[in-house]
Amino acid sequence: MKIKITIYGKPIAKKRPRFFRRGNFVGTYNAQEMEEGFWMLEAKQQIKQKLNGPVVLNAGFFFGPLKSWSKKKRLEVDNGWQPPHSKKPDLDNLIKFVKDCLNGLAWDDDSQVCKIEALKCYDKIARTDIEIMELKQ
Repeated sequence: MKIKITIYGKPIAKKRPRFFRRGNFVGTYNAQEMEEGFWMLEAKQQIKQKLNGPVVLNAGFFFGPLKSWSKKKRLEVDNGWQPPHSKKPDLDNLIKFVKDCLNGLAWDDDSQVCKIEALKCYDKIARTDIEIMELKQ
């Protein structure tokens, strides 16, 4: 079985937890709850059922063209050229965000992911493309 998900908009990376202090008590909170909620809602609409057993995760993170690009470079991107994105956010943090959001939706636990293929580049439309497949044993 195969699950395909496309979330439009700039790809989101996992952020570090935030800490606060009240007297001697130190607590933590998640600064990404709104982003995770939106992302999970979009993904839930595209997922029909969970995968059981080991899975393979293919992820494509596509960022929109930069405003500083020339018309020539924008035209090349419109014609299918996808230059690599070598700036922040880090690829591993993008993957962490996807894995955390898909916990309980596409699989029971992200420990089921045993192979990952990922790409981070520019494209004419900013989006995150995810493909999840059961690993044949």
